[in-house]
Amino acid sequence: MAEIEKSDEEWRAQLGELAYKVTRKHGTERAFSHDNFPKEPGRFRCVCCGAALFDQAQKFDSGTGWPSFWAPIEGAEVGESVDRKFFMTRTEVHCERCAAHLGHVFPDGPEPTGLRYCLNGVALEFEPEE
Repeated sequence: MAEIEKSDEEWRAQLGELAYKVTRKHGTERAFSHDNFPKEPGRFRCVCCGAALFDQAQKFDSGTGWPSFWAPIEGAEVGESVDRKFFMTRTEVHCERCAAHLGHVFPDGPEPTGLRYCLNGVALEFEPEE
């Protein structure tokens, strides 16, 4: 169970329309709609609760049009669940703190993990390193 629970109305009031659709209703943003992600050192936080989830040091260009990482931050509250929508089985990635849908993880990423956390950019907020 998520640590942070809000009503549907509270999430709608907090988030923009697309962020709400993606994070609360398990939607997906269009590919290449967040290609302006910062390149400087920093962390990517959950747009819903602010939990630190991914670091710029683990980000890579997968060519898919979505922000991709080979691993979450060590100890990050990133959970996984089975997603069987659209006649396929995938591994969904979500924020364990607030249950926000972030994207999916696939076994076709670079070393050292071989994983590709393919995320929706609208589900993340960037915090530059100080």
